[in-house]
Amino acid sequence: MANTIVLQSHRQPLPASWIETCTNSVMAWAKHNGFAYQFLGDELFEYVSAPLQDKTRTQPVIATDLARLKALQGLLQLGFESVIWCDADFLIFNPEQFILPNETFAIGREVWIQADKRQKLSAHIKVHNAFLMFRQGNSFLNFYAEAAERLLTQNDGSMPPQFIGPKLLTAIHNVVQCPVMESAGMLSPLVSIDIANGGGNALDLFKQKSTHSITAANLCGSLISNGELNDEVISNCAKNLLNGFENY
Repeated sequence: MANTIVLQSHRQPLPASWIETCTNSVMAWAKHNGFAYQFLGDELFEYVSAPLQDKTRTQPVIATDLARLKALQGLLQLGFESVIWCDADFLIFNPEQFILPNETFAIGREVWIQADKRQKLSAHIKVHNAFLMFRQGNSFLNFYAEAAERLLTQNDGSMPPQFIGPKLLTAIHNVVQCPVMESAGMLSPLVSIDIANGGGNALDLFKQKSTHSITAANLCGSLISNGELNDEVISNCAKNLLNGFENY
């Protein structure tokens, strides 16, 4: 049995060809490194209790944030030395340089570039859960999963989509300073648009505020639903990154 397994999930069939490009990039990276690979569809939700499934029925992204933690716990219990989660819209575009850190766990880096009403750009430095890595003996996964499940159980009001994902993870990180895989990035819509177009001010600010070059990134496909992105932009962004676009 391989010592490391990579886990991904998305509803089937995949709604856009660029998502398959992303999952293929992760699958190829796993194969190159001798890692096992598993892809789950809606069966991922089986890791979430029925009451919490009911509570998050209109916000499935919240359920997936808990389900991934439960699934990774299960894989560690099966005996894998290391477990890795990558979102389905996570693209590894420089696989030779996407090297796991020598830590018991690691999370992704978010450098979020956005514009205000006057179109002035700002950068917000956070962390994300589109990439997660946990090894045997880590002390964080069980704590994070328990805290996330408790928050979901106790909450009876409205919940933002990132409630137990990046929001909770960033809050914890701000206190305890989790190990971060700086090369596992996340692209805001403005940065994706710039990469798709070959450059721009948002990308320049992203580079300025990033402490390391990224070699993989979450492409934020969920933002297509609110009109901030579209399939063409993400597809062109992915294509430029895979073709060796160096200006990131």
